Amino acid sequence: MGEGRGGPFVRPYRARDREAVYDVCVRTADAGGDARGIYRDPDLMGDLFAGPYVWLAPHLAFVLDDGGRAVGYAIGTADTAAFAEAFRRRWLPRVAGRYPRARQPVTPDERMTELLYTPERMVLPELADHPAHLHIDILPAYQRAGHGRALMRTLLDALRREGAERVHLGMLTVNTGARRFYDRLGFHELAVPDPGPLTYLGRATEAGSA
Repeated sequence: MGEGRGGPFVRPYRARDREAVYDVCVRTADAGGDARGIYRDPDLMGDLFAGPYVWLAPHLAFVLDDGGRAVGYAIGTADTAAFAEAFRRRWLPRVAGRYPRARQPVTPDERMTELLYTPERMVLPELADHPAHLHIDILPAYQRAGHGRALMRTLLDALRREGAERVHLGMLTVNTGARRFYDRLGFHELAVPDPGPLTYLGRATEAGSA
């Protein structure tokens, strides 16, 4: 990880990267495709899947930098249970006023907002042996060039330094391109009853195929 001269490079997240990270998040949130226009509030995806990580665990956030702008990121937590608790106690009060909770979620916005209000959904007993979890997203123009592997390797190293020996992630099952990427990096499927639209994958954080 360093400020190389030959193109995009991986570096630690900085507070000024927030807008670009949110942009990457929404532009990859529709099973890897662009979710802009699906949700009324363009920040909803970022406030759900990116903001809490860079706010609560910025030392475990890394970006792919191209010309000073983040065009991809890898973010995570070493302890999912502790993260869910901090999400409710510290993150949710920051954004709840922007997203009223529906009694019966129906619309795409309401269903995603319900996820915002239920961070405990991240804590599943079947994943207890993989206490860390992560998210990684890269703009399409920067995919299939080795940048995802570099981001993943950097985050896995950081998680291991935090004491997390294994990590998991949840991905939309329909995103077959993402599944091929994770398979190449040594992730394997984790059995979770009734996972809904998600597939859960896990691996060790130690150096290997990543």
